[in-house]
Amino acid sequence: MFLIALCDDEARELNKVEGMLASYSRQHEECRFSIQKFLDADGLLSKVKENAYAPDILFMDIYMPGKLGIAAAREIRKMGNRCRIIFLTTSTEHALDAFRVEAEQYLVKPVREEELFPVLGRLLEEVGKERKKYLPLQSGNKVYRIALHDIVFCEAQKKCQCIYMADGTQHLFRMTMAKIYEMVSAYSEFAKVGISYIVNLEHIDSLSARELQMDNGVKIYLPRGSYQPLKERYFDYYCEDDLGGGNWGPYHCI
Repeated sequence: MFLIALCDDEARELNKVEGMLASYSRQHEECRFSIQKFLDADGLLSKVKENAYAPDILFMDIYMPGKLGIAAAREIRKMGNRCRIIFLTTSTEHALDAFRVEAEQYLVKPVREEELFPVLGRLLEEVGKERKKYLPLQSGNKVYRIALHDIVFCEAQKKCQCIYMADGTQHLFRMTMAKIYEMVSAYSEFAKVGISYIVNLEHIDSLSARELQMDNGVKIYLPRGSYQPLKERYFDYYCEDDLGGGNWGPYHCI
C-alpha cells in the first residue's frame, strides 16, 4: 500500500488525478493506493505537523489561494519530510523553485496518463526499494526496525549510540560506534564525522568549514580536518545520485 496525498484548490483536478491513479492501479495489480485529498496547502501542512502524516508521494498544485504550493513544499522539507513531490501546474514559471525543494517532477496541466504514468512508476519503484532498507537493532528484549532513510544522524553517548529520526524521535542502543557504522557503511548516504557522529547526507541542510546544519535543526560542529573529506563525500554522493537517474539533490553534476 502506498500513501498518496493530492493537494489542489480545484476539486475537479483532485478527482482527475485520483481517477488516473485508479487507472494505474488497475493496470498494475501489485500497486494499491491510500489517497488523501486536500483543497489547500494549510490543510495538508496541518495534517503533516499534527499527525506525523508522511505520504510516499505528494501531488501538489502551485497556484492556490493562500499559501502557494512551493511555499508549502519548503515547509514540508523543513519538517524533515522526504516525500516525493510532483508539481502539477499551469505554468513553467516556478521550475527553478521546484528544483530547490527537491521536487521529483514538474508537470504542466492538463496532465495526461502517458506523461504521469512513467514518472509514477519510477517513484513507486524507488519507494519500494527504500522500504527494504531497514536496520534491525535490539534494545533490551525489544527489536526495532529502523528505516535508514529516516535516520538523520547517530551520536555516540558513552557506551551507547543515540539515533535521531526525521520525525523527531530518538532511539538509544547499547553498542559501539564502530558496530553501527559497520551496519550502515554499505549505504552511500551515510558518512562518519569524527569519532562521535554518523550523518545521513540526505538530511544535511548546509555544510561549512565549522559545522553541519541538519534538516531537523541540529548543528554538528566539525572536528579539525574533517571538513574537506566530508565535503568531497557530499558532492560525490549527489553526483552519483544524479548520474544514476535518482532524486534531485542540491547540486547537479555536468
